[in-house]
Amino acid sequence: MSLGNCSQLYDPEEKEIKFLTAEIDRLKNFECLDVSPSLEGLREENAKLKYRLNILQKSLQDERNKGKPSKGMININSRLQDIFGMAIKSAYPELENPPLLVTPSQQPRFGDYQCNSAMSITQILLKTKEQKVSPREIADKISRNIPDNECIEKVEIAGPGFINVHLKKDFVSRQLSNMLINGVQPPAVGERKKVVVDFSSPNIAKEMHVGHLRSTIIGDSMCRLFEFVGYDVLRLNHLGDWGTQFGMLIAHLQDKFPDYLTVSPPIGDLQAFYKESKRRFDTEEEFKKHAYQCVVLLQSKDPDFLKAWKLICDVSRKEFQKIYDCLDITLIERGESYYQDMMADIVKEFEERGFVQVDDGRKIVFVPGCSIPLTIVKSDGGFTYDTSDLAALKQRLFEEKADIVIYVVDSGQAVHLQTIYAAGQMIGWYDPNMTRVTHAAFGVVLGEDKKKFKTRSGDTVRLVDLLEEGLKRSMVKLKEKERDKVLSPEELNAAQTSVAFGCIKYADLSHNRINDYIFSFDKMLDDRGNTAAYLLYAFTRIRSIARLANIDDGTLQKAARTTVIMLDHEKEWKLGKCILRFPEILQKILDDLLLHTLCDYLYELATTFTEFYDNCYCVEKDRQTGKIVNVNMWRMLLCEATAAVMAKGFDILGIKPVQKM
Repeated sequence: MSLGNCSQLYDPEEKEIKFLTAEIDRLKNFECLDVSPSLEGLREENAKLKYRLNILQKSLQDERNKGKPSKGMININSRLQDIFGMAIKSAYPELENPPLLVTPSQQPRFGDYQCNSAMSITQILLKTKEQKVSPREIADKISRNIPDNECIEKVEIAGPGFINVHLKKDFVSRQLSNMLINGVQPPAVGERKKVVVDFSSPNIAKEMHVGHLRSTIIGDSMCRLFEFVGYDVLRLNHLGDWGTQFGMLIAHLQDKFPDYLTVSPPIGDLQAFYKESKRRFDTEEEFKKHAYQCVVLLQSKDPDFLKAWKLICDVSRKEFQKIYDCLDITLIERGESYYQDMMADIVKEFEERGFVQVDDGRKIVFVPGCSIPLTIVKSDGGFTYDTSDLAALKQRLFEEKADIVIYVVDSGQAVHLQTIYAAGQMIGWYDPNMTRVTHAAFGVVLGEDKKKFKTRSGDTVRLVDLLEEGLKRSMVKLKEKERDKVLSPEELNAAQTSVAFGCIKYADLSHNRINDYIFSFDKMLDDRGNTAAYLLYAFTRIRSIARLANIDDGTLQKAARTTVIMLDHEKEWKLGKCILRFPEILQKILDDLLLHTLCDYLYELATTFTEFYDNCYCVEKDRQTGKIVNVNMWRMLLCEATAAVMAKGFDILGIKPVQKM
């Protein structure tokens, strides 16, 4: 179609949109009282015009999108919500923002999806119009107003007014083929957004422990999801790299390694170094005075003291990086020190707006709705965590221009963070209706005794020891299954790290992050039930089906373009629909940031595949010779589609599957 033809096609619709918009404005301003004297009549006319306007705008957008085929997967639930939204608007144009409830059906006899809006509309009509209409009557009216669409085969009304939706098989088949041709592409999620995720955040001079594990794993997985859907993601590591503790560390460094400026000090164990300096700080008065002097000189940016600070930070950084490398975590370091130069301006801004009160020499800020005030300047003139967290929030909103800011921090920080966010809103930095600033809180890691996870001696479990133990146990498990006899040494090592780190990550992510969870190597390495071990084994088995049938990627790609995926067997149909629910699952997590939903889905997908594979022959062999006599190519494509979605799910969770296990 030429550009001129396109223009001719769109012009009449655009003119009508302009006319309708003007009509709505006129109705709002009561300029047509001579036409429609009653207020009720005006409202009805207004609602009808709005409905026509919405339909026109949608059809115009659909026309524009034609010729721009989307490679992204369709979120079927969203598509059905659009369809039922139009049907409800058409049936009840006078309703403002009518309830829209579309969910997957729990049982096949009730169809594939259900629209459960009728009951809610009954209540609204009774309250607002004093009209008593049965939900079944409303469901029937909605059903009769469903517009022509590509995905619904039929609808049935059941019970008190549920609308059961049956999908078209050729629609599901086409979506599966598109996914195989284009790869697992993200669904449309609207305009590209800037997302800042603050996670991991260990303290310099202290080792990472099991408590940092949750923030690191959960934060990384959230970033991977936002990156997959095309958002611009800034992964921030808000290190504890500033404060009074550096005074005692630098004082101890000067005493122990007086030539530290010219000879790099051999600090092997920074944790022990920290403990020594803390003991001296608590017991030696002279050392304590010296430590305070060191803090003052560091904060005034004396070059020698800055060098000492950098040396200590570098030792910690190298230790942190070993863990990040193990877990395949990428972060940009931006510790508390980054915000030091911004803090005086933060205090000044709160003072100028009249939010600061002085209490015993401290400068404090009371935030409406929050029980504890923020202390932004201590009585000795120093800044606090409150000041640096306010500075960090402002920097992320104004310099990074973030649309979404997520803090992946333990639940114990909830009151503090809510107060920081409320202060940001109070001073006008952001509007929560426009910018999403949220605390993705998580519970603590418990031992199998259901107490805080500790070593036998009562110490906090070091993260590096935990990862080492995971590697040892996964190798034992692989050897128990005699994998060392069938895998090459390289394949065995790859399987060891995949299982060890995959199981540790999955055990965390498969629990609702808000709850505490019990850390158990035995449970996480079990290859039965909803564990990474089970899913990784399932994945390698699915991938091996094509390999053992001598079907390469090229053959599968060709088949995806030429073979219609039949869905006649109930287990084929169940698997096909399950695969296509992937975009719905991702959308839910984008909304609530609860990653266990993805783990539950992957487990459901793997078990649904097993049902399919047990009931539907993919490769038929001669029982005597074992030779392949027939390959069912559309079923091979269902195997490939399952594996592709599982692989993308693993990628979002930060888990690396292997081809052989």
